[in-house]
Amino acid sequence: MNFKKITSALLVAGLATAAFAADGEFSLKGNVQTQVTKMVADDSSNFSSLWVRANVGGQYKSENLDGLIMLRIFAPQVGNKILADLYWANYKWNFENYKLNLKIGHWKTDWSQSTHFGTYIDKALTARGLWMRDYSHDAIEFGWQTGISQFNAMLATRDTKANTGYLRFEEDLKFNSLDIPLELKLAYRVNAIDRIQNTAALTHHIATYISYSFSPALRVYGEFANIHTQDDGIKMDKKPRNYVAPESSYLIQDKTYNPFYFGLEFTPKEGLLNTLMSSLYIEWERIGDRQKVHISKDKMDDWAWVFAWAKKVGKSKLQFSLYSGNEISDLGLAFRLTTTFK
Repeated sequence: MNFKKITSALLVAGLATAAFAADGEFSLKGNVQTQVTKMVADDSSNFSSLWVRANVGGQYKSENLDGLIMLRIFAPQVGNKILADLYWANYKWNFENYKLNLKIGHWKTDWSQSTHFGTYIDKALTARGLWMRDYSHDAIEFGWQTGISQFNAMLATRDTKANTGYLRFEEDLKFNSLDIPLELKLAYRVNAIDRIQNTAALTHHIATYISYSFSPALRVYGEFANIHTQDDGIKMDKKPRNYVAPESSYLIQDKTYNPFYFGLEFTPKEGLLNTLMSSLYIEWERIGDRQKVHISKDKMDDWAWVFAWAKKVGKSKLQFSLYSGNEISDLGLAFRLTTTFK
């Protein structure tokens, strides 16, 4: 499969469709982010990590077409890197009772909306997050929105020829229009493209997300997943030349993982507490046999926790976290400052 040819053809078709649309609006976007982390148990008295980066680009919006291009720029200490972080075009067709869209390019999904955990449908279980749980896709996605439902079907690749990749389906139900403060998500992902021209074991990701607001100031949320790699009879000591390994090394045949997390967000709307914070989060996560997931680690607890605080001040957002490290008693601290400009 030649993914570039398919993408080019669809882009041309989409541009032709959008040509009749009225002119939209183009705006510049950007921010500067600084983050530091520190594990208290580290022998060093310095930070565990420190980086400064800039994100800059432009966004286009119209009735029939949206688009975004964002560059990520890192400091000289990390090689003066400039990365094409996001670039996509989204073609839209609005009908009386439903909407359709076709999205092409490179974008991210932050599926769980957690401060540190989740996005099990995409992220490796070895990955710990700090305020972002996003995952990048080179993909084509078809969307269908009607009523409270937004359904997306994605075809994504992990290389330049689409010889490896996956199918991803997501259903997002938002009940706010029915005056019910509830959101439900269900998603399925399988590396089906790996099997077209290669030998590979199929790994099935199924995840569900729920968010419910008891009041404007109090929300509970969480995510549960089932991740299973089929026993497709591939002998590791006799791997064929066209063998494609799973995305993560801990995924072995006939192995199942059931990670989950749950959280509580407090968002005071007025008074002294609103002055002190925009949001306060408490989250717990469990991954069974976490140490076996992190093969290189001597000891890791199955449970992990985070206590996080966020405050918006004008164009800036301050975020501070206390979280557990390899063991639940290991204390980590993280701070991020994001200043946004348009």
